[in-house]
Amino acid sequence: MAGFPMYDFADLQAANDAVWQVVAARLAAAGHDVPVGLDRSRTVDQLWQDPALVLAQSCGYPLLTSLRGRVRLVATPRYRAGGCAGAWWGSALVVRADDASPDLATFRGRRCAANQPHSNTGMNLLRAAVAELAMGQPFFRTVTWTGSHRGSLALVADGGADLAAIDAVTLAHLGRIEPERVGQTRILGWTAATPGLPFVTARDTDDATVDIMRAALDEIASDPAHAWIRGILLLDGFDPVPEAEYECILALEQRAIDLGYPQLV
Repeated sequence: MAGFPMYDFADLQAANDAVWQVVAARLAAAGHDVPVGLDRSRTVDQLWQDPALVLAQSCGYPLLTSLRGRVRLVATPRYRAGGCAGAWWGSALVVRADDASPDLATFRGRRCAANQPHSNTGMNLLRAAVAELAMGQPFFRTVTWTGSHRGSLALVADGGADLAAIDAVTLAHLGRIEPERVGQTRILGWTAATPGLPFVTARDTDDATVDIMRAALDEIASDPAHAWIRGILLLDGFDPVPEAEYECILALEQRAIDLGYPQLV
């Protein structure tokens, strides 16, 4: 099992496939039986929780919740995108371009779009920001769960919602893929930053195999032959971010709970 579902728009799939081929070639040379290609047929939970998982990109929030003890970290990518600082990034608070509201506080009683209840960049970081303003009370008039950052941005752009938190890397990709739609929105501000979306493998994967995959990712980050991959995926490299650094994600959740705002509402 292998899959890179987090940034796998149709325009990026050839580059994601190429990343896997570099990793797979190194694993095969070391005698491993590896998938021929990336699996795009399963849900992210099915992919991440499969004990046969070789490599996948996950989200930081489930890494510490539903996936804790089920996977181990391989590396965290660095991206060349606005809002990214090394392997850390946050989300842009996106509103319609013609909305003159000056700050998040002015969105009390308005409509929110969010991708998934268990997303760090789409839900947790936004909840943390809103918790500072909500005073323990519901903040938004409605919260619509769209299933994806792309769907959330589209809902704001089309007038079906007033605000969404869009992952910085997703926003950069959509700026190239859907410039007209992104141009219908503007960035109101930014959430806090946390370690980015990590590449993970099954918990029982041995150290030698993890080292092979890290070497393959380093090759992708440095080999001139792979510059086209880096250009399409906005990749700048990979860092071995320890799991302990991701605990700040749960600290943001706990802060929201302490402020009486446990759910994005």
